[in-house]
Amino acid sequence: MAQDKNKDKNTERYSDAEIGTVKIADDVVALIAGYAALDVDGVFSLAGGEDREAISKGGMKKLARSVKVDVGKEGVKAELAIVVDYGCSIPEVSSKAQARIKNAIETMTGLAVAEVSIRVSGIAPTV
Repeated sequence: MAQDKNKDKNTERYSDAEIGTVKIADDVVALIAGYAALDVDGVFSLAGGEDREAISKGGMKKLARSVKVDVGKEGVKAELAIVVDYGCSIPEVSSKAQARIKNAIETMTGLAVAEVSIRVSGIAPTV
């Protein structure tokens, strides 16, 4: 498995001389991280107000405010800003989000995750 970064922000992930290569764009890794964070109970949205519907409509343009991903030789480093539901334990929600994001990226891409940083940028009011 090769993990060399190309100039076009696609990273070669898998290589088989007989078949070819598979490249996964860094934006795809960011989408995986964003969706995984939104799957955690207690995460209201990403910091820019993005929920699943907004991400599916706006894609990376909307997601770029809340999710940053760096795929390097040391592994994937992800940084996400989230809004937590009022009344939830911030340390508990953050820890669950980190684990969920790490697992999703590693499972879906085969890449090692070196770091997942969470920044809580707000609390969602109760309705």
